[in-house]
Amino acid sequence: MNLNNIRIVLHQPSHPGNIGAVARAMWTMNLSHLYLVQPKSFPDPIATKRATGAEALLEHAVVVDTLDEALAECGLVIGSSAQTRHLPWPILSPPECAQKAVQQASKQQVALVFGPERTGLSNEELQRCHYQVAIPANPAYSSLNLAMAVQVICYEVYGEFLSHHATEGVMRELASDAQLQSFYGHLDKLLDAVHFRRPSSSPDLIPKLKRIFNRAELDEDEINLLRGIFKKICNDPSI
Repeated sequence: MNLNNIRIVLHQPSHPGNIGAVARAMWTMNLSHLYLVQPKSFPDPIATKRATGAEALLEHAVVVDTLDEALAECGLVIGSSAQTRHLPWPILSPPECAQKAVQQASKQQVALVFGPERTGLSNEELQRCHYQVAIPANPAYSSLNLAMAVQVICYEVYGEFLSHHATEGVMRELASDAQLQSFYGHLDKLLDAVHFRRPSSSPDLIPKLKRIFNRAELDEDEINLLRGIFKKICNDPSI
């Protein structure tokens, strides 16, 4: 098990105070890898003040322009959202999220992704994730502050790490996010090549296919196998 392989990704955080509070929440749970995607204000003295002892974590935070950059090396991606979706995504409880994250971190990088404070993750952003983690809360008032949500998940992750429930040595190394996105681009071209798309086709076709493949937790060999099949289909003169 390796907590250094687990990163917290804040996508477009708007308030520097929340970034500092997240750093403090992470550091209390022995997590130290923070990625910031298009933060509105960072570095910022407000973030430093709110970090209260976790300033070093902020100093080493990785700031990137796109979610692609934040997730590229990650095999397992879990997005945090309390919202139900038109197209449901596989949902984990916080303990289930922690178990999967700690197990996979024994092999490769894992990303726990949190969306903007006001809107959360969009449907498209959530579709970048293998799973959605939802924190149980009062249905009449289910909105958690960003740092509070991170604290809950980090607590579960550290607890799972300490409990030694992870089964090291049996986890497969999953395909990276970059490999998955390339695979989905290939799949999109295949659907065009076989004229699968019709005016009556479901507008949720691609998200549904992504949900299927994300749930399968493909590794690199499996992706290469599928892409080999795609190439064979596309080269078939009968298409």
